[in-house]
Amino acid sequence: MLCGGGTGLIGDPSGKDAERALLTREQVDANIQAQQKIFSRVITFDAGEPNDAMLVNNADWLCDLHYLDVLRDIGKHFSVNAMIQKDSVRERLHHREQGISYTEFSYMVLQAYDFLHLRRTHDCTVQIAGSDQYGNIVCGIDLIRRDMQDEDPSETRGYGITAPLVTKSDGSKFGKSESGAIWLTADRTSPWAFYQFWRNTADSDVGRYLRFFTFLDKPTIEEIETQHDAAPHERLAQRRLAAEVTQMLHGADELSRVEAAAEALFSGDISSLDEAMLEAVFADVPASSHPRASIEGEGMLLVDLLSETSLASSKREARELLAGGSIAMNGTKVDKSIALDRRVLLDDLLHGRTILLRRGKKAWHCTEWNS
Repeated sequence: MLCGGGTGLIGDPSGKDAERALLTREQVDANIQAQQKIFSRVITFDAGEPNDAMLVNNADWLCDLHYLDVLRDIGKHFSVNAMIQKDSVRERLHHREQGISYTEFSYMVLQAYDFLHLRRTHDCTVQIAGSDQYGNIVCGIDLIRRDMQDEDPSETRGYGITAPLVTKSDGSKFGKSESGAIWLTADRTSPWAFYQFWRNTADSDVGRYLRFFTFLDKPTIEEIETQHDAAPHERLAQRRLAAEVTQMLHGADELSRVEAAAEALFSGDISSLDEAMLEAVFADVPASSHPRASIEGEGMLLVDLLSETSLASSKREARELLAGGSIAMNGTKVDKSIALDRRVLLDDLLHGRTILLRRGKKAWHCTEWNS
């Protein structure tokens, strides 16, 4: 497995219509270290097994290259005429206001050299990547052939395998730079948000995603699809997808926590959620801050609080909602016979600082109470 500690300092123009912002060495190194932790969740390194993966960083050889040596020994094998025909370059050249810098133009030379270096040092003959890297892989195959032309032809072959970039059923991209994207570490996307992302997969996508993102075998996936098609409202396929991917990236314990949270949210028993999970589950709902002193002693009327939230636009609407039995507090429906007199007290705080209100079945509002 190749990490781009060197090429990450340059930036791949593929799929981009404008120049990338250059990262510092420190930023790239931090990204590499973070990625290594993710890879270790799904790939075995240094376990003593015959099929252990090897992780290499192209900064280890690219950063030691000398400019004149690259121009003489590597650049001579590249035709500028051919380079400007690559999709990643041609598209940028068509947009005169953007264009492409020599820095990004040189990216394919560096990636091609990676393949040559790995062919020489690790006998690597196959490069696997997304379809947007097809041109760069072909450049590497060609560089191997040209640079090693005096050697046995059977020893100078290189091969490339590309896979189509993952898209959603509506044709939109599935990637880290797209809106609504998820991250693979808990500090960027909580296990709860990660789990819910997969739970919300469209029916038209879920079968493909089970094949792309899990290690389930074909008969198992086909059986899941059959059961899902028989009762799509139960979202069996989405639940299995979410469970498999969450366990893979976050572990069995986190999977158990998020599944318990999903059940608590469905049943309304949110008071059982620990503070971290409660915060994650309701991270994206409307919220407001209130002085803790206002619910000390006799507290404040719930009708007054509702009118200060997104659930009711006025006290009149708040009274109507309460009288109709449409409001729940901390997951428990407020008895409409006493709702207009119900007061919010310190004892209602979850984990000493939060009260969650719900209108109907899905409209939530989180109130935070601070000193």
